[in-house]
Amino acid sequence: MDITIKSLKFDADAKLIAFIEKKVSKLEKFHEGQTDVEVTLSLVKDPANKSVKIKLHTPGESHIIERNSATFEEAVNICVDTMKEKLTRAKEKQLDK
Repeated sequence: MDITIKSLKFDADAKLIAFIEKKVSKLEKFHEGQTDVEVTLSLVKDPANKSVKIKLHTPGESHIIERNSATFEEAVNICVDTMKEKLTRAKEKQLDK
């Protein structure tokens, strides 16, 4: 699994990057094969002013989840949990065929 982390208009510290890599790497359990993950961090003008977008690219399909929260860590947790559910549903749908 290749993980790329981009931070728009600010520099993410090493602690945040390590946290993201640890959380996102758990998605590997939910999808076999080659996967590329792109995590984009940005600041938005909103009460919940931290935005995280996770794009998971697999051969033949892509999954995108974007969430806003008060902290990047919370937004990453929400995105990863949602992505796990999405991958599980996609896998079940594929098995039903």
